[in-house]
Amino acid sequence: MGIFGFFKNFKNKSAEEKKEINLYDKGLEKTSEHLSSKLSLLNTKYKKVNDEYFDELEEILIMADVGVDTVVKFIDKLKVRVKKENIENTHDLNEIVIDELFVIYVNNDIIVNKINFSETGPTVILFVGVNGVGKTTTIGKIAYDLKNKGKKVLLVAGDTFRAGAIEQLIEWGNRVDAPVVTNTSADPASVVFDGLKKAKEENFDVVLIDTAGRLQNKTNLMNELEKINRVIGNIIPGAPHETLLVLDATTGQNGISQAKSFKEITKITGIVLTKLDGTAKGGIVLAIKEAVGIPVKYIGLGEGKEDLKVFDIEKYIHGIFKGLIEDEK
Repeated sequence: MGIFGFFKNFKNKSAEEKKEINLYDKGLEKTSEHLSSKLSLLNTKYKKVNDEYFDELEEILIMADVGVDTVVKFIDKLKVRVKKENIENTHDLNEIVIDELFVIYVNNDIIVNKINFSETGPTVILFVGVNGVGKTTTIGKIAYDLKNKGKKVLLVAGDTFRAGAIEQLIEWGNRVDAPVVTNTSADPASVVFDGLKKAKEENFDVVLIDTAGRLQNKTNLMNELEKINRVIGNIIPGAPHETLLVLDATTGQNGISQAKSFKEITKITGIVLTKLDGTAKGGIVLAIKEAVGIPVKYIGLGEGKEDLKVFDIEKYIHGIFKGLIEDEK
């Protein structure tokens, strides 16, 4: 049946699932309007599959920030299927286009979008990313989500470099009712040390650690993150359990460059894509996974505390291709 058929059964889903799907649909409206409308027009313009059709399809996907390399690979796979299955009508390609983009993201991997919680002691999650991507806000929203799930959450103000970063995290701590660890040292590793000691002594479930984002000087940032990781590992063996890279979806291909740079500096276990609702280029989700091989774990679909969601590839595909899916129902 494939993912396309999966969404034809929308009416059979639970009320909670429908609510989540609707949230994705709303958050991805800009991308969906771009993709679905342009693909529908393409199917109207070309009734038969030909080279011109593939050229325009390629351009549409690139404009949605799916990424040139990803799109070229995708078009090649599509051409093979068209030839093998003897497909002539462009309308018959809708389901295959959606299925193949899903396959590109999954790429035979086991997609892990859940947080790797520690079975013993506090779970430590380190957040990295350049300034301005919404890192501190992301920490606040994840803290809110974890608190609602009954977790005892501690925030650590490890960004001692950016003016206002500590105050911003304290404000989020007050908003979600989670304590924030700070100290007077300019050394982030010192703040992390104090935070983890408190987490162990007071039996916190999860520790969320903010860090500085000075990507301009990779050597300094690498040394800083190495020191932070060393301190974390000494206090809680096996930690950090997650290192999440926060990227602003509206920056498009620049986000992929950031992902590649941070991957060189430290081990990244997952990506958080913020402001996905603010761009028509939501295809960046597919491009990032293809470019760096790191799964997206959270996406931002709005400004509210509850609008940062655990990433779900099926709901995402539905959100960006809603128009085409509804045409097929």
